Amino acid sequence: MRPAVVLAFGVVCLIGVAVFVGDQPLPPLSVLGALWQSAQTDPATAMIVSDVRLPRAVLAALVGIALAVAGTITQAVMRNPLAEPGLLGINAGAALAALIVLVWIPNVRASWLPWAASGGALIMASLIYALSWRGGASSNRIILIGIGLSALAGAGANFISAFGDVQAVQRAMVWLSGSLQDSRWVRAEVTALWLFLPVLLVWASARELDLLAYGDDTGRSLGQRVEVSRALMIFACTLISGAAVAAAGLIAFVGLIAPHLARRFTGPGHAEVLPLAAMIGACLVLAADTLGRTIIAPAQLPAGLVAALIGAPFFGYLIWKRRDA
Repeated sequence: MRPAVVLAFGVVCLIGVAVFVGDQPLPPLSVLGALWQSAQTDPATAMIVSDVRLPRAVLAALVGIALAVAGTITQAVMRNPLAEPGLLGINAGAALAALIVLVWIPNVRASWLPWAASGGALIMASLIYALSWRGGASSNRIILIGIGLSALAGAGANFISAFGDVQAVQRAMVWLSGSLQDSRWVRAEVTALWLFLPVLLVWASARELDLLAYGDDTGRSLGQRVEVSRALMIFACTLISGAAVAAAGLIAFVGLIAPHLARRFTGPGHAEVLPLAAMIGACLVLAADTLGRTIIAPAQLPAGLVAALIGAPFFGYLIWKRRDA
């Protein structure tokens, strides 16, 4: 059976598990009735399923897709298997901009956050690219400058947290930890609309990612405008990362793990890697969020925390595997 079919089935199953499982026990037949919008379904059950659990599961899948695609882009552009948008500082810029909006603008509309987060990610990516330019932007310079600017953005976030309104800061901190707790259909719809075009364009440009991954000299010899392609891919990565951060805060390691697992099934070609990585990312975030809200119910662990518990050992494995590289 093709891996894509298995993974697609896995995404559907995990969405189903997320809908059926929760701190409020619901009869399976009532859940099915709510999904089919049966008139005989209890209104409370219908509300829990249709307005709470289902949009949260859909948003978790969308966030996983965004993180995985952004991670795939970053690893290709940087030619570094340990890279992800968080390493470059892109996620830190998105988080800082979104934090400013959440703390300083009360009652912010959900549709504003992707704009703010993507704007912050774009500003951060532009600074990184400008500061790393020396007749070209090498991968090592981009990574080192990204780490430095990420630390600067983290300091800015700490400053806002220290002097902002206490209640607003508490809500923002929960969100920054990678929480999907306040998921609603409007947030899922905004995220889907924001992701659709960038993800589709990146998939259509899979050959450009292939050439970038093989190195600048190879790309130039095959007619690629390397710096233009790299800049466009980083721009797409900022839009996708910004949407993920706006929807669910900071969830680490998904962008690192998903591309690696996808390549195990397909090889290095990005036309095949991207869709598989997207589905693996969706599965990872769905699983992390479902575990986080059920393992110590009624209390909830943020999906970002659960993803870190899963991802940190995998990161250690990658470091160990490349110890002689």
